[in-house]
Amino acid sequence: MEKALNDGADSVIIPHGTDTMGYTAAALSFMLTDLTKPVVLVGAQRSSDRPSSDAYSNLLAAARFCASGTPGVFVVMHNDLNDNSFAVHVGSRVRKMHTSRRDAFKSINVQPFAVIDEAGSIAFSEFRKGSKDKVKAMTKMEPKVVLLQYYPGMDVNVFRDIFMNSKGVVISGSGLGHVNSAMIPLVKESIDNGTVIVMTSQCLNGSTNMNVYNTGRDLMAAGVISVNDTLPETAYVKLMWALANTKNTADAKEVMKKPIADEMGERRCIDE
Repeated sequence: MEKALNDGADSVIIPHGTDTMGYTAAALSFMLTDLTKPVVLVGAQRSSDRPSSDAYSNLLAAARFCASGTPGVFVVMHNDLNDNSFAVHVGSRVRKMHTSRRDAFKSINVQPFAVIDEAGSIAFSEFRKGSKDKVKAMTKMEPKVVLLQYYPGMDVNVFRDIFMNSKGVVISGSGLGHVNSAMIPLVKESIDNGTVIVMTSQCLNGSTNMNVYNTGRDLMAAGVISVNDTLPETAYVKLMWALANTKNTADAKEVMKKPIADEMGERRCIDE
């Protein structure tokens, strides 16, 4: 992909299965720096042999968006249940929110980057300027990273080996970013042992804030990193990337705290 874009390709369209498309979009968002052109992932919720298939219409919408030349990594899928509106989602902000609906993909904590109608007109919610540099692909990923969803009664002994033997752990915590207090000594022990631990929220909408309650403050004191409103799976992919593309864990931690692919922000969108 790096070579194709640098050798003159106007864009890249990637047909992709929908179940893991969010992970791939997030990974490409971090791997491809200085993008000058669009990289668009597109899929279908219903196979092309079905009369109700969305494969052709989604692909056509993706091609029309690519013609705009807007740089970045995006996902293009149905915007609603009809065939007259298609949403363009930023690759680090999109999640599959339904198992079967054609409008399953939603932008989380932000509005869709653009909406395309059936005639091909594009309404942008923001403007993006491309880089003048050549595309550089940084594709290394650290495999010893895990994504864990916290649940009440989580047994420290069950997860000890995971925490102690992983280079990175992303926790999808409850509410503002919490686990039970019994987990905190293990969290601190693993951080002291060199594990990078990142806190997200399983609520998805809104942001983590570990300053509000004692548990959160104890987690921060232990060395847990908050990544604000970053999606859990995006934080997981970013941590894999950060650990593989920095010199040490200290540098990786700094990367996790800063937005580098529009994966976190301060503004909140209110759904109508």
